[in-house]
Amino acid sequence: MKQLILKFVVALLLTTVQYISYSQDIHFSQVFETPLLRNPSLAGLFSGDIRFQSVYRTQWNSVTVPYQTVSMNGEYKLPIGQGDDFMTIGGQVVYDKAGTVALTTTKLLPAFNYHKSLGSKNTYLSLGFMGGYVQRRFDMSKMTTNSQFNGVYHDGSLPSGESFNSPSYSYIDGSAGMSFNTRIGENEDNNLFLGLAYHHFNRAKKISFYSDSKLEMMPKWVGSAGIRMNVSDYAYLTLEADHSKQGVYSETIGGALYSVKLDGPDDARYVFHAGAYLRWKDAIIPVAKMEFKPLAVAVSYDANISKLKTASAGRGGFEISLTYQKYSEKYNSSKDATRCPRF
Repeated sequence: MKQLILKFVVALLLTTVQYISYSQDIHFSQVFETPLLRNPSLAGLFSGDIRFQSVYRTQWNSVTVPYQTVSMNGEYKLPIGQGDDFMTIGGQVVYDKAGTVALTTTKLLPAFNYHKSLGSKNTYLSLGFMGGYVQRRFDMSKMTTNSQFNGVYHDGSLPSGESFNSPSYSYIDGSAGMSFNTRIGENEDNNLFLGLAYHHFNRAKKISFYSDSKLEMMPKWVGSAGIRMNVSDYAYLTLEADHSKQGVYSETIGGALYSVKLDGPDDARYVFHAGAYLRWKDAIIPVAKMEFKPLAVAVSYDANISKLKTASAGRGGFEISLTYQKYSEKYNSSKDATRCPRF
């Protein structure tokens, strides 16, 4: 009974947090599979011309109605002019459903990134923009309020007492970012990137189901960094981290993946990756990824270490992702370029 009460309190807390901070952004643990959500200028920083990525996340199924989030992004990279510049066009689609009332967010965000060659060692400065349409809605039929308590039980036929004009609203959102990407030494597989993004720069207003709300979307800064270095002809190590700040809220996540080429040191088709990430004061996240080019599948699990770990029994979020990445067969593919942006 004590555990049941604790789970109820946690579920209520999660619902309350969702209500008072609904303007905060969703997050994924597999940050390496959601580049546009980190920084639109990270679009195109990969070995290839075409990339499609999709991530599915579910969490909190041990304490409340599971939150479910799906992200899909696509990128197409192509050279510009006669120099070594490139541009990437793409877009991000996000679907998120949370809580008993099925609070749902849908985002449709086209993206553009220009990579300016700095003239040596695959060194690029990239400027990216992403923006588009966002809608939020919830299911009023699943909502219960104090006004519907008749003294004995909840009566759904009674008025809710809430003054919603509509169970949905929409707005336009925009993000921008810059990143620096360069090769380290003479090995083209050794790379470094640094990035800084400013999300929600237009500070969308009326982001509430109440018509008289004065709320506006809080901008968010995201700093990102990553380095990839060969350990041997058959293995390499990737380290990366993000730090984000949105209003009074902040989040830091970072980790490492150790990668082994299974079918030879050059142009390996089969690569196995394993490692772990840490979301500071929240979760430890083991990760495993298998590449069988042009496809890759990754799985991860958030082991909860926050103050909710007792009620959740340490269980947090499960993620699985699928990536399709390759060079095109066109004559101007970046595969044949002397330099191209990559990480």
